[in-house]
Amino acid sequence: MEKLDEDSKAVHPQHVTVSLEDAPAAVLEEGSLDPVYEAKARVLNKAIQDIGMGRYQWQLFIVIGFGWASDNLWPIVTSLILPPIKSELHPTRAPFLTLSQNIGLLIGAIFWGFGCDIFGRRWAFNLTIGVTSIFGLIAAGSPNFAAIGVFAALWSVGVGGNLPVDSAIFLEFLPGDRQWLLTVLSVDWALAQVYATLVAWPLLGYRTCQETDTNCTKSKNMGWRYFMLAMGGTAMVMFLLRFVAFTIFESPKYLMGKGRDEEAVKVVHEVARRNGKTSTLTVEDLRACEGLGEEFAVADRREKAAKLALKRNLQKVDLTHVKALFATRKLAFSTSMITLVWAFIGLGFPLYNAFLPYIQSTRGASFGDGSTYLTYRNSLIIAVLGVPGCLLGGLLIELPRLGRRGTLSLSTILTGVFLFCSTTALNSSSLLGWNCAYNFSSNVMYAVLYAYTPEIFPTKDRGTGNAVTASANRVFGIMAPIVAMFANLETAAPVYVSGALFIAAGVLVLVLPFESRGKASL
Repeated sequence: MEKLDEDSKAVHPQHVTVSLEDAPAAVLEEGSLDPVYEAKARVLNKAIQDIGMGRYQWQLFIVIGFGWASDNLWPIVTSLILPPIKSELHPTRAPFLTLSQNIGLLIGAIFWGFGCDIFGRRWAFNLTIGVTSIFGLIAAGSPNFAAIGVFAALWSVGVGGNLPVDSAIFLEFLPGDRQWLLTVLSVDWALAQVYATLVAWPLLGYRTCQETDTNCTKSKNMGWRYFMLAMGGTAMVMFLLRFVAFTIFESPKYLMGKGRDEEAVKVVHEVARRNGKTSTLTVEDLRACEGLGEEFAVADRREKAAKLALKRNLQKVDLTHVKALFATRKLAFSTSMITLVWAFIGLGFPLYNAFLPYIQSTRGASFGDGSTYLTYRNSLIIAVLGVPGCLLGGLLIELPRLGRRGTLSLSTILTGVFLFCSTTALNSSSLLGWNCAYNFSSNVMYAVLYAYTPEIFPTKDRGTGNAVTASANRVFGIMAPIVAMFANLETAAPVYVSGALFIAAGVLVLVLPFESRGKASL
């Protein structure tokens, strides 16, 4: 991956002329946003569309995938290390570990999501996985349950920022006709589950105290610590590849939204250079959108920029970005509905996982009739089926009769149906089948949800929109371990509730007002 060299030149660059003719249609209807911002966003969309999908975007596709992988990897880490931690450290309330994780995810979603609309995408993009790796590695040396709970919260602060930030920055560099790649990115989310299961198999399967061991000591239970070192090391490699081997540019539309038109144009030209092309986009092209021409004096431009900078600094602590998500009746309805969808899924998913052990124990001793080999074999089968689910999602969203909303609604409803069906399993084999179906459909669902959500928010408020939806997801996720601590675990009733939540979320998707298939985000 190429580091930024402003003096380097592309070999045989292709010339690209920016024109708004044949510009891709926008997701949000005309008049939803400030007219000057909307006009400039369309100019930048056309510039990126003319440059096309090239070397820079494909490199970004790889490193952005690290964020997707991290978002799924670390919650799985928490669930995998909990049983050996319970055997060794004997916590009074083991679900506190999951609660700590969810609190950290909430803080991360709020801080990085809202923050990237204030201080930009670049720093958040570079730091989130770095924070995760540091505290993940430190957690391997935790002396007691309180310590591992604190470190779980701290590494989750980093994890919570990955999708709100990464989805925004990737979308803002994608040509409008390639936005479906945001859905395909979720294949990294599914592969992370496969990777975690493969690494856990030798470390947790054979270097962990047995459940019947009444004297579980640290020396006999080192598997989860080795596992934490492996996961923390993986995150550190991801961080170094992002920070050292790749140069991330600030989003042009973010810069434009902050009044930094010159910097936005420079980034567009640098992306074009990376892709072996040149662009004719100029600052005047953007200023023409607000009636500014060549007659606009340099001194006046500087004075205007200074005033805008002061105004931006004063607005950093207000609710400007939140209010923008509710600027019109249609935008307000869209924001409210997609937030509610995230909230329902945020409770349904961890609620099912919290009560899964009861279902497993009554249908065949944790999937494998007591065999470690069968337990991890079945877990691996379930994880692998998530990969084609993500790829299928990328295909279905481009179908005219389905699009984003149809695919998201169908996969979400099917996820709830398969949860209901899992309660009918009479043995480990039938439970495995239903869980394979559940994981397949839920991966389609998450792939589309993670792509569709940032598409329906404008760039200048996208981080905030992602933060609002992710925060709703995390707040409701916090409720699941609390329920697990005080509810009766010897019943399948919460699984029915979880299934109902998924079905309700799928129905809500049908009333969302914006369909983003074939349209460019603003």
